[in-house]
Amino acid sequence: MGATSVHRTVDAVWRMESAKVIAALARYVRDVGLAEEMAQDALVQALEQWPEQGVPRNPGAWLMTTAKRRAVDQIRRRENFARKVEEIGRDVQETTPDAAEGIEDEIGDDLLSLMFTACHPVLGTEARVALTLKMLGGLKTEEIARAFLVSDATVAQRIVRAKKTLADAGVPFEVPEGPELASRLASVLEVLYLIFNEGYSATQGDDWLRPELCAEALRLGRVLAELAPKEAEVHGLVALMEIQASRTRARTGPGGEPVLLLEQDRGKWDWLLIGRGLKALERAEALNQPPGPYYVQAALAACHARARKAEDTDWQRIAALYQVLAGISPSPIVELNRAVALSMAFGPAAGLALVDEIAGEKALQGYHLLPSVRGDFLVKLGRTAEAKAEFEKAASLTRNERERTLLLERAASC
Repeated sequence: MGATSVHRTVDAVWRMESAKVIAALARYVRDVGLAEEMAQDALVQALEQWPEQGVPRNPGAWLMTTAKRRAVDQIRRRENFARKVEEIGRDVQETTPDAAEGIEDEIGDDLLSLMFTACHPVLGTEARVALTLKMLGGLKTEEIARAFLVSDATVAQRIVRAKKTLADAGVPFEVPEGPELASRLASVLEVLYLIFNEGYSATQGDDWLRPELCAEALRLGRVLAELAPKEAEVHGLVALMEIQASRTRARTGPGGEPVLLLEQDRGKWDWLLIGRGLKALERAEALNQPPGPYYVQAALAACHARARKAEDTDWQRIAALYQVLAGISPSPIVELNRAVALSMAFGPAAGLALVDEIAGEKALQGYHLLPSVRGDFLVKLGRTAEAKAEFEKAASLTRNERERTLLLERAASC
């Protein structure tokens, strides 16, 4: 195997195994920043040794063993090294590069702890997203920067500050319990959904989609569902992402231009992902827990997924579900979506009435979809001059080039 091929193998193994290695180390050293440094040291050794010595039979176990040896060296320099060295040294002896027995026994709890630590509310949203993609996704700094259209230095700085903040705040490496669990779980789900949404509908740049972000959020969501099987909202979020991701191939035209939901070729939808999403929704329902926002949004997505033709969509049920969502998680954005459902179920005048009610909401000021939705209603009501102005306003507000082009085309058609 050539050096280039080995390096590709190292990259692939790192993407798959790094979160497990970091999580296991963090349990010992109680510092996610230090744990990541040790894991990176193991990666460097792999890049140096594997091209010469060959790829180990169990590369994940090799990384784990090498990183744990690095942990032993670090802990020897600490006051409490005796107890820790004995604990980790025993694991190093029992875990050979070709035998992974014992690694998986505790790795589930470790990964869950790492998720809760990386998504701790003490960190800002951007820091939580960057740290999650770095530590749990195995993405390189430049990959995260490219995905979010910021500089490598900006992402690197966010990650460094996030690790320092966690250390300074003394955030414990553990899965929260009791009343704290719900709010902390909500923070984890929020981060995964933010990552997915940025991939599903990019807020800026030239591309309408960034599939790599959708795929990473979905992968982490599936992992979380395995680690927390009794949490309905986790299954709800996975169901939502599976169903939304199923439309990826139909959401852009030949030139990369956006294709709106009702205009999509449903034959291009991924029915395997839809099936997975509906199964996840069933798992959420079977837990008989009070409906949360992700569960309700998944139920909304399922209404579209079950309609083989756009005209078969049950818009009255969708409008009713948005009413439920508004009661659970009230926001002007939810009301804007409910207005679309009302328009489809009861006519554009009904939708326009609700949009005009919420138009003054502070959260919607500068939000390009408000004039875009209003313009759509006005077109259907035959008020094309007003609609043209709304589409032009929406085009001036969006930061995504593909979306701007679509809105200007709609304005021109008026």
